[in-house]
Amino acid sequence: MNKKSNRVFIIDDEPAILRTLKMQLQRLGCLVETANSGIEAIQKLKRNSFDLVITDIKMPGISGEQVLECAKSSYESTIPVVGISGTPWLLSHSDFDAVLPKPFTKKDLELVLSKVLSQGASGSWAL
Repeated sequence: MNKKSNRVFIIDDEPAILRTLKMQLQRLGCLVETANSGIEAIQKLKRNSFDLVITDIKMPGISGEQVLECAKSSYESTIPVVGISGTPWLLSHSDFDAVLPKPFTKKDLELVLSKVLSQGASGSWAL
């Protein structure tokens, strides 16, 4: 990853995954913001600017795909969005810039981050 601190926004309704991802990303030098629901995520997306969004797909209420739509339709439409899911085949025809299947390793996370942050929101990429 590059030297500047990337602002990464993580959305997941599972507290353990949210904590783990936050810790791993902070160790990589990222500035991390979190949300535990799609509703909270959309509110924060409207108020803040991020270099990358990582969102779970299956969440109660507003799904990760709805969060994706919000991120892509905002003024920051070039923001890359990574979808994480225990059922990654559901994402094969989506507009996510990358897909990270659960469970994933720290190495998997680093690889996806490196690819997505270097390419931006320029196309779909899967692990």
